[in-house]
Amino acid sequence: MDKLKPHFHKGGKFSFLHSTFDAFETFLFVPNHTTRVGSHIRDGIDLKRTMFMVVIAMMPVLLFGMWNVGYQYHLSIGETASILDNFLYGLMKALPVIVVSYTVGLGIEFAFAQIKGHMVNEGFLVSGLLIPLCLPPEIPLWMVAVATAFAVIVGKEVFGGTGMNVLNPALTARVFLYFAYPGAMSGDEVWVAGSPEKWVDGFSGATNLAQVYNQSTGGATHFDPSMLSASAWDSFMGWIPGSLGETSTLLCLVGALFLIASGIGSWKIIVSTFVGGYVMGAILNMAGGNAYFDMPAYYHLIIGGFAFGAVYMATDPVTASQTETGKWIYGFLIGVLTVMIRVFNPAYPEGIMMAILLMNVFAPLIDSYVIQANIKRRLRRVTA
Repeated sequence: MDKLKPHFHKGGKFSFLHSTFDAFETFLFVPNHTTRVGSHIRDGIDLKRTMFMVVIAMMPVLLFGMWNVGYQYHLSIGETASILDNFLYGLMKALPVIVVSYTVGLGIEFAFAQIKGHMVNEGFLVSGLLIPLCLPPEIPLWMVAVATAFAVIVGKEVFGGTGMNVLNPALTARVFLYFAYPGAMSGDEVWVAGSPEKWVDGFSGATNLAQVYNQSTGGATHFDPSMLSASAWDSFMGWIPGSLGETSTLLCLVGALFLIASGIGSWKIIVSTFVGGYVMGAILNMAGGNAYFDMPAYYHLIIGGFAFGAVYMATDPVTASQTETGKWIYGFLIGVLTVMIRVFNPAYPEGIMMAILLMNVFAPLIDSYVIQANIKRRLRRVTA
């Protein structure tokens, strides 16, 4: 790399590809950039290493998700398969989606870097994996490409790139697909790989959220867990239909512990999101009225993508609140809004994604109020 470097610097024959070369060099080695003005902060981690830590934290849900895709497929056709067979089937379904996401997203990132003449942003190392993890296993690859392009261009680059975006890029991609191609993002048949025509009698690809919704619309005034195809334990472990990386609450919590221990993720946001969801669920339990209102509050925390969103999406350091008090408020409101969207807007049962995007917009306002309140409190301490 050192021998090639002069050719890509100013005056070299490939100087126009300096941004591209720098991206690969800093991907392999620690950057040798030095601070010349302003504050000098020495640390063993940079943005790329931060992104790598998040990717490592997502490995448990990714590997389990691949196995679960195969498990749900073989379950749907009434066959028993080994752990390896389930994993290989899921790998075959997930790998093309991951490749398309990274190819399209990084291609656009490199193009913008070359055009603008700045370094390649590292943020897509995480977004490129988050996008496949929150999509159904049978999503068409061209939809993944379109959604990724929309997320990178409209969700990030128009705001100035990594560190300047208002909305989480991965959630932007998912919401774009939900509203542009709802048939590929909803219903009972999209969450299990394989053809529904081959499903054995009695198998349902419906998620727990959809089944609770069906109880509510069917006139049930009380929640009946026996009407669900998966128990609370199965939902917590993740042996249920759903997006590639969202089904296992247990492994999301494992990822959360890694993020907290490494100092990358905010434990305040994660904890307050779970608390907010539980509190809102408990309030609705007291109100009652239908199966969704009557569902035990803790169910909201273990079904759907609640845990995945709380751990990997809400803690995005760019779009989340930055103040310590603001993190508590931000996370709590995400939990509250998630349950409210699920219960009061059943047409969009997976409320965590919409709640996070909404709070992404309000995060700067929350921080502003926290800072102003702190200033006023300090001014009151000043004696004239």
